[in-house]
Amino acid sequence: MRIVLITGISGSGKSVALNVLEDTGYYCVDNLPPALLASLVQTLTDEGLEALAVAVDARSAASLASLPGDVQRLRAEGHDVKVMFLTANTHSLVARFSETRRSHPLSHEVRPGQNPAGRRTLIECILEERERLSAIEKLGHVLDTSELSANKLRAWVKDLVLTEHAPLTLFFESFAFKLGVPMDADFVFDVRALPNPYYDLALRPLTGRDAPVIDFLDAQPSAGEMLNDIRAFVEKWLPAFKGDNRSYLTVALGCTGGQHRSVYMAEKLAAHFSATERVVLRHREQ
Repeated sequence: MRIVLITGISGSGKSVALNVLEDTGYYCVDNLPPALLASLVQTLTDEGLEALAVAVDARSAASLASLPGDVQRLRAEGHDVKVMFLTANTHSLVARFSETRRSHPLSHEVRPGQNPAGRRTLIECILEERERLSAIEKLGHVLDTSELSANKLRAWVKDLVLTEHAPLTLFFESFAFKLGVPMDADFVFDVRALPNPYYDLALRPLTGRDAPVIDFLDAQPSAGEMLNDIRAFVEKWLPAFKGDNRSYLTVALGCTGGQHRSVYMAEKLAAHFSATERVVLRHREQ
């Protein structure tokens, strides 16, 4: 059975991800206690289902510790298990809870010895949830949704689903440093040292996918040197990550605004590695 386990921080988009998987044919279960995962998989396998998506959150604190072992056992039984961990920075989470006026799931818990009227603040809930989930964060692919719209998140989740049978998928992602470094990046390269097309008024409204910007950066020796260095680094270490049984490797390229240099670099690297690897290209600011 193909199994996608969705977990992560409340407010980071788990429901959006689960809806995407439901639309692509997965049998979906929300807020499942991890202790019930093995029996659910067995039941659905007996019924002939081939694709299952399960969302797990920090409210199942008592059984979260068993989740890594459960995932290993399911894989040993021959199931194709992928884990998707969604997260976001605290500022984005606070803004989302404020916009929706929803309460955090942990805000309803009463801590031992606590007056029921004195519940956790939102910030305290977020910190507590990060602590509870820290042990399972590295079980699979971490997806930082801090700067993503719901539509972009849906597209990125679909990309992840499409790569579920690939031994390793390379993600090349452009971003703007002024909006923060992606938390899901395995490697981050700073390309702000390159000449900036932004200062050419004719190039400013364009992006790194437009021919005039490409021509501008192609003409810069430093751009070619940096591109070759990053390419050589990834080529050198990619076999080691494959040998470590990694399913995903995210290489993030950042410039100031995430429009020109980082996009150019991500496009060039994706085009190069697409000839031999499973590649997904993402532009966070576009």
